[in-house]
Amino acid sequence: MERVRALMFDFNGTLSHDEPLLCAIYRDLFAKHGRPMTEEQYYSGLAGLADEAIIGGWLNIDGPLLGSLIAERIELYAIAAADGSSVSESSRETVRFAAAHVPVAIVSGAFRAEIVPVVEAAGLLNELTSIIAADDVEHGKPHPEGYLLALERLGVRPQEAVAFEDTEAGVAAAKAAGIRCLAVRGTLPDGRLAASDEIVDSIDVALVERILEES
Repeated sequence: MERVRALMFDFNGTLSHDEPLLCAIYRDLFAKHGRPMTEEQYYSGLAGLADEAIIGGWLNIDGPLLGSLIAERIELYAIAAADGSSVSESSRETVRFAAAHVPVAIVSGAFRAEIVPVVEAAGLLNELTSIIAADDVEHGKPHPEGYLLALERLGVRPQEAVAFEDTEAGVAAAKAAGIRCLAVRGTLPDGRLAASDEIVDSIDVALVERILEES
């Protein structure tokens, strides 16, 4: 196994325990625009996709209206999550530990305006070498563009990186970029994470320590 020289964390549902919050925001938004969505529908087909796919696909819209609804969704999330409380103390400790040993990046389908306030409030902004957000790519997960960009920015090869994800779209993106991917339980059932290299109950210091020691 190649030496691990970078760790990459998905944001929503992985580093930030916020998938229930996102689901509630989308449900309220869609109900307001005349096409209600159930929790099961969100998790079965939409969790982990980019906003364009979730909002545009569900409401069958594009153009300026899609842009305005994405902006509204971002604002609602920022209001609810900007205090950093969705990032657990265990996650904070894990990122700090990881960053003391290798470069750490966030690779997310969320927008920079959502990610930065949360990680800053959680005291992690200065621990991150790079943030790859929806603003930085043309194609969201499951397309590998975000991970390929992260590899370029961190200056590492795919076999030198490990990614952490919570959805099948995220796992598919990491694997398509040639990156070893660990899936964390909590958002989707194990069967939908089967393409990952390993499924874990949580991300903690002991897990990161094991990954670094194995390489």
